Amino acid sequence: MQRSNVHHRSSISKLVMDYPWTKTKEDVVNFYKVDEKLGLTEERVTQDLEKYGPNELPTEEGKPLWKLILEQFDDLLVKILLAAACISFVLALFEEHKEDDNLITAFVEPLVILLILIANATVGVWQERNAESAIEALKEYEPEIAKVVRQNRPGQIQRIKARDLVPGDIVEVAIGDKVPADVRITTIYSTTLRVDQSLLTGESVSVIKHTDPVPDPRAVNQDKKNVLFSGTNIATGKCRGVVVGTGLNTEIGKIQSVMADTEEEKTPLQQKLDEFGEQLSKVISVICVAVWLINIGHFNDPVHGGSWLRGAIYYFKIAVALAVAAIPEGLPAVITTCLALGTRRMAKKNAIVRSLPSVETLGCTSVICSDKTGTLTTNQMSVHRMFIFAKADANDLQIDQFEITGSTYEPKGDVLFNGAKFNCSDRSGLVELAECAALCNDSSLDYNETKKIFEKVGEATETALTVLVEKMNVFNTDKSRLSPQELAMASNTIIRQKYRKEFTLEFSRDRKSMSAFVTTAAKASSSSNQSSAKMFVKGAPESVIDRCTHIRCGTQKLPMTSQIKQEAMKLVQQYGTGRDTLRCLALGTIDNPLRREDMDLEDAKKFVNYETNITFVGVVGMLDPPRAEVVDAIARCRDAGIRVIMITGDNKNTAEAICRRIGIFKENQNTRGKAFSGREFDDLSTEEQSEACRHAKMFARVDPAHKSKIVEYLQSHGEITAMTGDGVNDAPALKKAEIGIAMGSGTAVAKTAAEMVLADDNFSSIVAAVEEGRAIYNNMKQFIRYLISSNIGEVVCIFLTAALGLPESLIPVQLLWVNLVTDGLPATALGFNPPDLDIM
Repeated sequence: MQRSNVHHRSSISKLVMDYPWTKTKEDVVNFYKVDEKLGLTEERVTQDLEKYGPNELPTEEGKPLWKLILEQFDDLLVKILLAAACISFVLALFEEHKEDDNLITAFVEPLVILLILIANATVGVWQERNAESAIEALKEYEPEIAKVVRQNRPGQIQRIKARDLVPGDIVEVAIGDKVPADVRITTIYSTTLRVDQSLLTGESVSVIKHTDPVPDPRAVNQDKKNVLFSGTNIATGKCRGVVVGTGLNTEIGKIQSVMADTEEEKTPLQQKLDEFGEQLSKVISVICVAVWLINIGHFNDPVHGGSWLRGAIYYFKIAVALAVAAIPEGLPAVITTCLALGTRRMAKKNAIVRSLPSVETLGCTSVICSDKTGTLTTNQMSVHRMFIFAKADANDLQIDQFEITGSTYEPKGDVLFNGAKFNCSDRSGLVELAECAALCNDSSLDYNETKKIFEKVGEATETALTVLVEKMNVFNTDKSRLSPQELAMASNTIIRQKYRKEFTLEFSRDRKSMSAFVTTAAKASSSSNQSSAKMFVKGAPESVIDRCTHIRCGTQKLPMTSQIKQEAMKLVQQYGTGRDTLRCLALGTIDNPLRREDMDLEDAKKFVNYETNITFVGVVGMLDPPRAEVVDAIARCRDAGIRVIMITGDNKNTAEAICRRIGIFKENQNTRGKAFSGREFDDLSTEEQSEACRHAKMFARVDPAHKSKIVEYLQSHGEITAMTGDGVNDAPALKKAEIGIAMGSGTAVAKTAAEMVLADDNFSSIVAAVEEGRAIYNNMKQFIRYLISSNIGEVVCIFLTAALGLPESLIPVQLLWVNLVTDGLPATALGFNPPDLDIM
């Protein structure tokens, strides 16, 4: 099944365009010989459906039930027990039985052994059935409907089944639509086109798309800004494009192919138990044969009625009893009980375990590969620093810099000036900065009553500005008696009541800014409201500052000079590099904007002409801050001999800055040979990549293929790897790693491919789970030693009685009772031992 899929994909790849994101939209249209306005003909569609196949992910055939059941008996110890049961059954069948009670007793031994084997097989089949659901979960992301342009209905948008799409089809998508295939964008009809592709790439912020070529043929999915991926959602805007990938040839289809080819490895415990089983089976075989051969001289003893055959059968039964005695039948039940207990303990620490064997694997973990966003960081953008100009005289430039505390969306924190708490209402420049942050903003803050947390409504960057306004509290609002719902937007509401937003000039790539046209609320209803009009602007510092003609210093409006621009950009560069690596936004105002009727709001290319004569107000620097508890958790990992590797799709500088903040790298540590971007990693030879994985602590700007490759290299070095992820793109690496850890907020595919789900998306929960896993691993070693030592006593007892020609001391049923009940319960109690204080 899998081979045919791979062959089908390779044949398709010869028919579709290579690297469509690197080509111009005209090249793409010409390659598929299609007119963007007319679409394909029905004859062409019919032919291409035959050629490419339907636009859907094939259903993978799982193993049949009978095969799964047979696989559970493919174990040496199980085979020995099965052989013992069969032999006991045959001997019982041919034995002479004088009474009915003896007949029933004779069949007890084989039946009990078979029941034990069936119980173990049932647990194994159930676990394997669960593992197959990850690939099936991908189907839920398949779109059902597509809007296409075809020549049979010129000028009309048709709604068809998404499975009937072929490469070359002209597709149209708008806000709220699910993208039906991989599409190269050719025309954007709206000011901006934003796409939520978090399920595929893990990016928490919607991505702005465009139609220009991306020249890099090795670009990761995050950088393919002119391609829409199948299964992703249109957040804002409307566009048209050419289908360049369907079915298994889409990015989501490639993920399914990788997952289908990924074979699950046995856990360290299962591998050690297999080795132990092989050694034990050899020892058992030797002892059983030795017992039988030693007693050949006793086969004719009178106690056996003088019959050589009866004597041979009698000692054969003793050999069977020896096999039963040597095998710890209670071990699977005790292990399952101990692991189940571990899952309950871990659940209390927000780590939900989906696969029982993975509990033990956690205890052996030597490397944790963690995503950055949301796991090591809060995934809640917050403003960390800001600056305004206090003086801007010819020979005296004074810049006031402020730090802002708080690392979540909770609107509580202080503004610090020179390390001391500062009242923002004392600086008129800060008041205007707050007004700009509140009004040039389409997002808001909301309090979730159920979760008891503050959540963003809109974009993360704009929500950070909303929270900043609340922390600044420029009008000194008394918030002591406000409810959490009122606290969320108290200061923002005051500002938004002071002004009335008339319209917004949306962000565009060419000018890298957006602006809000507002009027003073008190005068908004008057006929001559132009005097009250104002525009607030925010955007990339290099773009906004370049268009500034003035600067706000207190209540003064002074001319902007080249020296001031240089000083402002110098500080912006400091904010954006080094330990902070903040994402900076410049804020400004336009005091006398053009009238609304003089603006062409339909043509986004003209917006830059309306955002002129800007007065610079200030700059804010924000970041996705590290979780407060992560630093301690990473220190504990280091003490426990566990290497933490950050793997992120973010850029290298930002990733390194976060690594220094949380302790993966020391403050001034040289990261050469320890930090790589995806491109740098690709440029290494296979041997160099393998060696890099021995020492690396950070990989940035990576795609899903990198994650899987990193896991493979780590495994080749004998590492037990835990990998975190939340998107569909992470599923292959989650499945390949010994421990796949999905985020509670992640996709269904990631969760079903993983062995563990973090309910709170917190790295510290992984460390707590590893600690619990180590405790369980220690307890398991203790009760396995206990059970084996007990079994050795039974083997010695039976062997000596047989060797000395004494009557059998224990029959198989009694041995089963001792192994399952007498030994099983104390062994289970050992699984409840609390962890040692120095476990980590």
